[in-house]
Amino acid sequence: MESTALDIPGVFRLGETRRKPDPGFPLNLGREGVHEICEASHGDMAAMTGFALAAARPPAGAVFWVRQFGLSREHGQLLHAGLETVARPPAGLLSVETRKTSDALWASEEAICSGAVGLVIAEIESLDFTASRRLTLAASRHGIPLILLLPWRRDGSSAATARWRVTSRPSAPNAFDARAPGASRWQAVLEKSRQAPQMAGHVFNIELDHETLSLRVVSGLAAHAPSPRAAPADIDIRDAPPRQQTG
Repeated sequence: MESTALDIPGVFRLGETRRKPDPGFPLNLGREGVHEICEASHGDMAAMTGFALAAARPPAGAVFWVRQFGLSREHGQLLHAGLETVARPPAGLLSVETRKTSDALWASEEAICSGAVGLVIAEIESLDFTASRRLTLAASRHGIPLILLLPWRRDGSSAATARWRVTSRPSAPNAFDARAPGASRWQAVLEKSRQAPQMAGHVFNIELDHETLSLRVVSGLAAHAPSPRAAPADIDIRDAPPRQQTG
């Protein structure tokens, strides 16, 4: 039953019933809630950044990107000109760099609460359960999704909607030049999911269609054991477009 909005100052706000979560890949990543995307191992920061941009639907508004200086110094900065190779350009891109984790978390929450952006992406070194819960409540209250990009050390409990563990895979063969790389590929393990707990542990082997800038399942690609953190099981992306045959 849907309810009308009810406001009691200082107590709570009861809004309309939320829509049913999308049960398919990528489980509303970049569209709703807070998703943690973590490195499978040190050095996967670039891979998981590409995965986040390719998997998230382009928001209606601008993207607000928060980055900690330590991660920027270790892994490099975002190349704005390269965004078009993995995702459709956003309406606008605002970026800020902080030194402290607390400042990055504050900037992320303020961006969510501002209502001036359509998506927040934050590269942060760590966060505890309290911080993850605060961000999740803000994202839920204001309807602005948040993607957290975290190092391989990330573990433990979290209030986030989902946690992904991402690594790169060898690129697909190039149909026109055997010496050149083909489509970009990733392996994404869904470690935890609050909206679809039965899918926790599933492995997605996916690649980027550079023409449509959409993800598709890699048929016949054996999954590597991702991590002792989860016991994975392969699953197909049922709503992915069929792979075009070459020849």
